[in-house]
Amino acid sequence: MDETLEDFLQRQNNLMPIKYTYFDVKKMTNNFKDKLGEGGYGTVFKGKLWSGPFVAIKMMANSVANDKEFISEVATIGRIYHVNVVQLFGFYIEGSNRALIYDYMPNGSLDKYVLPQYGAICLSYKQMFEISLQVARGIDYLHRGCQVKILHFDIKPHNILLDENFNPRISDFGLAKLYSTDDSTVTLTAARGTMGCLAPELFYKNIGRVSHKADIYSFGMLLMEMAGKRKALNLFADSLGQYTSPRGFTTNSMKEKI
Repeated sequence: MDETLEDFLQRQNNLMPIKYTYFDVKKMTNNFKDKLGEGGYGTVFKGKLWSGPFVAIKMMANSVANDKEFISEVATIGRIYHVNVVQLFGFYIEGSNRALIYDYMPNGSLDKYVLPQYGAICLSYKQMFEISLQVARGIDYLHRGCQVKILHFDIKPHNILLDENFNPRISDFGLAKLYSTDDSTVTLTAARGTMGCLAPELFYKNIGRVSHKADIYSFGMLLMEMAGKRKALNLFADSLGQYTSPRGFTTNSMKEKI
C-alpha cells in the first residue's frame, strides 16, 4: 500500500501540493504542541507555515481505510481551488506515516453552532443564510465548475469549516468520487456517507448508479439542521442492516426493501 501511495503521488506530481518531510511537520506544529481534535481518522494539530499562515495538520492513523481517504483527498482537493472549499497546502508521506496539511479555520466546524449542547455562540439568521448560500456555491463548483465532477457524499455540519469571518469551506473529501463531466451518474458498489444525511437511493441493497442529487439531498438535510438547530433524524434506521466504517458506513445487508 505504501508503494502504491508513492507511485500515485509521483504520477500526479504536476497536480499535487507541496510534499513535506516529518521534520517539516514537526517544526510547523512546534513538536505537536497544539492539538485541535482527535478521531478514528487520526489527530489534528495546529501549525504554522514558514510563510506565515496557520494550518491544520491531520496526522492520519495507520489503516487501509485511511490510506483510501488519503488518496481521495489528495486526488480531489489537491487539484482544485474555490473560496468555499478547504485548501490543501501539502502532505507528508513516509513509510506507513502520512499527513494532510490544510488551511486553518479558527471558528471550527459548523456543528458547534448548529447543535445547542455545544453551548457555542448563536448564529444570526443573516449569518446562517450567508453560510447556506456559500456552501451551495461550493457544492455547485464541485459538480459543475471542475474539469471532472466531484461528488462529496458527506455534506454535513461537521464537514463545513468556518474562517474568522464565519465564511464556510467544505472539507473532508475522504469519501469523494470523481467522474467525467460527460456522465450524468456514477456507479457505486456500497453506500457511503453519514447516517441521517444520506439520500434515499443510497439505502438500497443494489445501489447501482447515483448522481449529484445525492449531495443535493444532503445539503437539504444540512439546511434543516441549521434551521431546527438539532441533528437530522435517521428515518431509515429500522430498515438498515449492519454497517462498518471508521468514518461513515458501508452497507452489508438490508432487513427489507424500503
